[in-house]
Amino acid sequence: MQPKEYLNEIVVVILATIVLAIAASFRNTDIFYTAALCFLIIFVVNITVKKIVGYVFQTDVKTKLWSWYQYGFRTDWHFKKALPMIWLPLLVILITKFFLWIGVLEFDVVAKTERVAKRHGLYRFTEVTEHHMAWIAIWGLIANFAFAIGGYILGFEYFAKLSIYFLAWSVIPLSSLDGSKILFGGKVKWAILFVAAMILLVWALILPL
Repeated sequence: MQPKEYLNEIVVVILATIVLAIAASFRNTDIFYTAALCFLIIFVVNITVKKIVGYVFQTDVKTKLWSWYQYGFRTDWHFKKALPMIWLPLLVILITKFFLWIGVLEFDVVAKTERVAKRHGLYRFTEVTEHHMAWIAIWGLIANFAFAIGGYILGFEYFAKLSIYFLAWSVIPLSSLDGSKILFGGKVKWAILFVAAMILLVWALILPL
């Protein structure tokens, strides 16, 4: 990617971190910086692993703010311009006072030139398949789970909780979030990950703070 694209991704991650930290600390402003650090680590881990897996598939993984593209099931029922949803966590926390909406980021995948050059060789097709998209998303979540367990063992229960919440949110097949990419890449993979995420969510909900 170009330096400008890396800068855009950094800005996106910082903005997402600030918004979620504000939402998480809505009832207790003293934890704002702790929540911000936790979300920053969660995002960096998730995005870094996605980029590594994308590199293995000879693709570029680009992170951006989650946007809503369609308002119906038909492909022609869509907005003329995608609607960014970065405001949703703040609206939800204002209305519910306790419910934390974490889905704020999505990713796109673009084939590298090396992959295109192999169109008649190993890959046969230049396009990135739903199978590739699913595995990129899955490995990002596996990394978050590993860090959640590590955080819990080291005594950072709050970080572990937020990591599990992020994982649970990420498997929901909504719009263009990770859950949708995993579901379209394989229903069995999604079902296994969903069940595992729900079990972890129950565990996280009973973790002491």
